[in-house]
Amino acid sequence: MSSVPTSRQAIATSEQRQRAWMTPGNVVMFTLLMAGFIGLFFRWFTLQSQLSWRFLEDWGHAFFVPVIAGYLVWQRREQILAARPMVFWPGIIPVLTGILGYYTLSIGPIIGVHMGQGLFVVLTLWGGCLLLLGPEVTRWLMLPIAYLLFMITVSEAIMLQITWPLQLLASEGAYVLLGLVGMVFGFSVSVDGNILNVVSSDGVMHALNVAEACSGMRMVVAFIALAAAIALLASREWWQRLALLMLSVPVALLMNIIRVAVLGLATLGNSDLAQGQAHTLIGTLLLIPGLALFLG
Repeated sequence: MSSVPTSRQAIATSEQRQRAWMTPGNVVMFTLLMAGFIGLFFRWFTLQSQLSWRFLEDWGHAFFVPVIAGYLVWQRREQILAARPMVFWPGIIPVLTGILGYYTLSIGPIIGVHMGQGLFVVLTLWGGCLLLLGPEVTRWLMLPIAYLLFMITVSEAIMLQITWPLQLLASEGAYVLLGLVGMVFGFSVSVDGNILNVVSSDGVMHALNVAEACSGMRMVVAFIALAAAIALLASREWWQRLALLMLSVPVALLMNIIRVAVLGLATLGNSDLAQGQAHTLIGTLLLIPGLALFLG
């Protein structure tokens, strides 16, 4: 009999905490702070949006990252409302470090380092929460803020260091798959570095260049971002979250090998299918079974 009043008291307490946070003054202050934050880093947000849109196949997932981060905050609303906000002055250190680092990369000797600037943007956001809300509230915001790192486009210098080994892996993996299929359908395949040579049954050779776009690096980044979202949204145990993150890389690499093998098969029918818009469409369609395999 006492459970009903207790439940009502809990709901009433939650509503009181929410009203305490959602005062007109707090709403206005939050709006002004967010406007100031966006204005401070407006150039970076604009460039990131342009990069994500221009290279939609590679970095289009960045548009969904803030939405997922916002939902993670919503999931933790009870804990956030229950925590005691306070001004925590040590938080000014990461704020100043983030702003100084961002503008140093903008006007200093290292110009236009977009990835580094993005890291400083996220650092400033975390520092601002720590400064204005205190450690007790910020601890519940840590994971949503950290998830925002997935919206940052990775530097080309880093990508170039990683993509070549992945290109070779995709080539060798596709070579094995195509060799098995070729034994059944009467074609042969050879590999030379990142070049696959598919020879049809009538002796015509079709060369497939496994370029940087086929390396699988972008797919790895997207799958890790997806795995992190699922881990944070649907998994409660730390080992489940870790397992999902660890599975994301091999699943992404496997699906990329299958994608390259399918493109190799497509060249037998029409060499134009391995390039341009057709190449992009085939790669996008093969993401669907990849996601199903990962989620399953």
